[in-house]
Amino acid sequence: MSQLTARLLAFLSCLLGAFGVALAAAASHLAPGKSLESAATIAMVTAPAVLAMLAMTRTGLIRPALGLTSAVAAWAGAWLFSGAIALRAFAPMSDWAVVHMLATIPMVAPIGGTLLIGAWVLAAVAALFR
Repeated sequence: MSQLTARLLAFLSCLLGAFGVALAAAASHLAPGKSLESAATIAMVTAPAVLAMLAMTRTGLIRPALGLTSAVAAWAGAWLFSGAIALRAFAPMSDWAVVHMLATIPMVAPIGGTLLIGAWVLAAVAALFR
């Protein structure tokens, strides 16, 4: 894994964590009862998990190719899952057509959740078969 790849994924994971905190605030103030709590939790839990996957990959604790793949899959899965839930929650409040269009794309949250589950399993395999 290149230094640039690791730094970029770390940066993107920190943004995922920030997104999770913003969703938690929105769940409390703007859209209570809109499933944002689960989206916030997924984002805030996955962000440090991706950073941990990167650290384990860099230190050689887990197989590098599988570790990097699991980190990218976890990051992407969390964004898809949390983003889809957030779009659905905010679409009724938004005047932007693109928000309404994106909120109606089917199966984004389940695909993101499945990708996230797969990322965790892949990270486990990467650790077991180092």
